[in-house]
Parts: sequence; C-alpha cells; structure tokens
Amino acid sequence: MTYAVKEIFRTLQGEGANTGRVAVFCRFTGCNLWSGREQDRAKALCRFCDTEFLGGDTFADAGVLATAIEECWGDERRRRFVVFTGGEPLLQLDKSLLDAVRERSVYIAVETNGTIAASENINWLCVSPKAATEVVQRKGDELKLVFPQAGLSPEQVAHWDFDRFYLQPKHDRFLSQNTAAAIQYCLEHPQWALSIQTHKIIGVP
Repeated sequence: MTYAVKEIFRTLQGEGANTGRVAVFCRFTGCNLWSGREQDRAKALCRFCDTEFLGGDTFADAGVLATAIEECWGDERRRRFVVFTGGEPLLQLDKSLLDAVRERSVYIAVETNGTIAASENINWLCVSPKAATEVVQRKGDELKLVFPQAGLSPEQVAHWDFDRFYLQPKHDRFLSQNTAAAIQYCLEHPQWALSIQTHKIIGVP
C-alpha cells in the first residue's frame, strides 16, 4: 500500500492529555468529513476544521514511511512519541504501518474523528467526534470535543468509554466566548477538563 502524507515534523503536542510532550507528527492527506478545499467547506460534515491537509508526498510502502518518521527523531531512541493525524488518519493507517513504526520502539498516538474503527495496536487513542456523523469508535484514552458544536453536546458523549474527557474551545472569531463557555461548563461538570491549543499560543506547528 502507498501512503499520501501532507507533512512529517517534530514539535510539541499542543493539546489534550499529552500537551507539552515532544512528538513527531505524521499528518495524512484526505478526510471523510471534508475535502480540504475551501469551496467545499459550506457543505462539509465538518465545517470548522483549521488544518491544511492537502498536497504533500507519497510513500511507496510502510517501511519507507516508517523510516521517514524515524529520521525525524535523529539519534534519540528513548521516549519516541508519534502522533498520526490528518485529515482522517484511519483512512490510511493500517497494520503494516503500525507494525513498521512499532518495530522502531515508538509510542503510537492517533487523533481520529471516530467514524472508522481503530486498531487495538495503538498506544494512545484520541477521538474528536463531529456532529451529524456516525461515530463507531466510542472508547479510547481521550475524548476531545470541540466546543460548542451545533447538534453535538457534551451530554451526548459523556457516557462513552474514555479515560479522559476534554472540551476544546472552537477556534473561530468567537474564540474568547467559546473559551469562557468551555471553562464554565468544566467548572459545572468536573468530568470534563479544558484543552487549550497551546501550540497556537506559543507559535509552534
């Protein structure tokens, strides 16, 4: 299988439970909720995506891509942490790639919209559900809900089988109001914690 990848880069994880952790991100192209083209945003299932996931490179097989990911770590062999994201990574992330990356002593995290079932060979699974979609992956390590979302409230997903629950303020022109609303909800519902996109504040990818 070939893999279409927008970018591979080393940075700090900016949000959720692993905030601040050094990670290599592998961002796949393609998503099943939006084409990535602005002219299609108005009719997309997910209309507030703030990520560019078009273009990039094609990797011939799992070994080639795993090597490219490994090279981002250089000589460092401890605490290797890789985040597969997108787009929607589970459109491409298969057993061959998971095995090839795991052979290189890597702790694997995946950020998904939950509409595709995830492999059990993932160390850390973060699901970020979107309104008007059929979420089949209702268990994992971390549920991260962009807030607020018309048609999807925290109450609708609070019973799902996750270890941690986060509200992440929607990053739009109402960010300050969204943040205040998320803070208030967390104060009133301690099951939820606040996730801030710290990478946007400190200026890293």
